[in-house]
Amino acid sequence: MTLDRFRPYVSRFLDPFVEGFDRLGLTPNGVSVIAFGMAILAAVAFALGGLEDPIWYVAAAVLVFLNGWLDIVDGALAREQEVASAGGDLLDHVLDRYADIVVIAGLAAGLEDFLLGFAAVTGVVMTSYLGTQAQAVGLDRVYGGLVGRADRLAIIGIAGFLAYPLAGTTLGGVTLVGWLLVFLAVVGHLTALQRFYYSWVALEY
Repeated sequence: MTLDRFRPYVSRFLDPFVEGFDRLGLTPNGVSVIAFGMAILAAVAFALGGLEDPIWYVAAAVLVFLNGWLDIVDGALAREQEVASAGGDLLDHVLDRYADIVVIAGLAAGLEDFLLGFAAVTGVVMTSYLGTQAQAVGLDRVYGGLVGRADRLAIIGIAGFLAYPLAGTTLGGVTLVGWLLVFLAVVGHLTALQRFYYSWVALEY
């Protein structure tokens, strides 16, 4: 299960956005920074959704989807402007990791459950780390596994939309957002271990 494999098929939908950003004079790094800004705003909205008014969850969901979309656009813009570089790739990955951290921090803050948030964020960060560490030891970058970043953003966004109408509803005493954090924690660590196993076997043979 990973939406990352479909990245090549969405390229034709990127053209209007790439052309628009190019005309505005934006660089791929600039788009990466804007995407990170969307993640920060999403984190704030998730926190407000839990602490103030559930309608904020809808805003958070929209911002999460914008973060994911811009994360695809920045790479396409780099290719269009022929400025793709190792430095740009580094910046993109660093901002993606910080985006993952702040979004999950916002979810946890809204529930005031930072232990569960810690479990979720470590699972997500380790998933991403194992994907790039495979490349560092001479293998291809690993995007597969149970849940990749594209899957994770889609799930968080959908859960955000559902959290508003389901506000106050619990299952086993846990809200939808609480179960989302449980999911991110469990599946994140399982995906990290899956990527580790794949890399270990590949290195052995």
